[in-house]
Amino acid sequence: MENITDFQYPHTFTLLGASGDLAKKKIYPTIWYLYRDNLLPKNTRFVGYARTKQTIADVREKSKKYIKVRPGEEEKFAKFWEANDYVAGSYDKRVDYELLNQQLSKYEKGPVANRIFYLAVPPTVFEDVTVNIRNACISIKGFTRVIIEKPFGRDDESSAKLSNHLAGLFKEEQIYRIDHYLGKEMVQNLMTIRFANQIFSPSWNRENIASVLISFKEPFGTEGRGGYFDNFGIVRDVMQNHLLQILSLVAMEKPVTLNPNDIRDEKVKVLRHIDPIKLDDLLVGQYIGNPNGQGEETQGYLDDPTVPKGSVTPTYALAALWINNARWEGVPFILRCGKALNERKAEVRLQYKDVPGDIFDGQAKRNELVIRVQPGEALYLKLMSKSPGMKFDLVETELDLTYSLRYREADVPDAYERLILDVFTGTQMHFVRNDELKEAWRIFTPALKQLEKQQIKPVSYVYGARGPPEADSKLAEYNFKYSGSYKWQKPAL
Repeated sequence: MENITDFQYPHTFTLLGASGDLAKKKIYPTIWYLYRDNLLPKNTRFVGYARTKQTIADVREKSKKYIKVRPGEEEKFAKFWEANDYVAGSYDKRVDYELLNQQLSKYEKGPVANRIFYLAVPPTVFEDVTVNIRNACISIKGFTRVIIEKPFGRDDESSAKLSNHLAGLFKEEQIYRIDHYLGKEMVQNLMTIRFANQIFSPSWNRENIASVLISFKEPFGTEGRGGYFDNFGIVRDVMQNHLLQILSLVAMEKPVTLNPNDIRDEKVKVLRHIDPIKLDDLLVGQYIGNPNGQGEETQGYLDDPTVPKGSVTPTYALAALWINNARWEGVPFILRCGKALNERKAEVRLQYKDVPGDIFDGQAKRNELVIRVQPGEALYLKLMSKSPGMKFDLVETELDLTYSLRYREADVPDAYERLILDVFTGTQMHFVRNDELKEAWRIFTPALKQLEKQQIKPVSYVYGARGPPEADSKLAEYNFKYSGSYKWQKPAL
């Protein structure tokens, strides 16, 4: 069979929802960077589609402040926009998609032509859009691939309904469920750290590791998007997808090969060993205004006019998951995420057990392997060392691989760049498979339903804090020791 992923053939990349925030802030910048770096097929055309009546010049103007154009790239940037078109149409009328199909067909000279559709559309129009793509816009001369943004449902039932709907329209290999965290450099590096280094393999288990903490922190609140956020909350928005994906990569067994399905098979296996979260293992919080803050910091979640009065939607959550298998039984995997906290950070922290037979009078702190996802990609191992000089004192230090120092010349691509390029090449390794999604909702749905049914009130924390004070005692319950005596410093360049 002819290789229809070959880059010599015409490709069209259609962005549905081209007038939205995601399009102008992320997708248009991403396809420009891929175009600029000559990573896409030479004869790729980009078509924006949305309800808004506008021109491609309007699209260019709206996305201008989010796109970086380096000196000397102006001519190429102009050519990029020449390769773009915009079609206005409804999301629910087949006739509009037939007009879109005519537009796409204009560029598809030759025996093979491939189509990619990126759905940056609200969940409310999702079913209409996918049905109309299937009925009016399928490529008859090559492949059709559909990229889907989260949310993938709100619970196990709505997710299953969505998956069944898609399965009736497309094959699983045509569907790319994008979780941009799977495109981040250090998340992708997890496989290499684990399976290409013998130094870690023998200790990556319940005999040596006390707890695993996977954190996601944002230093800002809802910023006027409270109405959207309130429908989902932090557990659905971050924990059930981004953090659980990272957990599965940290905890899974070595795959047979690097084939995408072998990797995803192992991720699903480890998720199947996790029981649904119990409410006792879940702490939820909601931020309140900081009386000593400035601007938005003085506003709590409930002060956002788009948030319903008295909402109990969490903006912070801490949950412990337990993996009931031979490698991990008894080791808590703690997922922690929140808005309006003291810093922006995403990291994985494996905390090793205390050294047995202590001869240092309790001076030795626990070793930690920290995989810092953002900002400032780094991998560092916290360990104890003798302090330099005459005294025999112990100090905490680190073996440090900070990317900005070690790989000064390297240009770390944005997660969306890597993932969209994967769709062009047909690589599904970093996308979420249907059975992974099903397991994720099985783990989280019962607790989410209980939170909503019982209207459990989140504990309060002040905008800009590390989180609710109750979180530290909760962490201690799960054998995580926070000493606060050492903090990795991002080096000044």
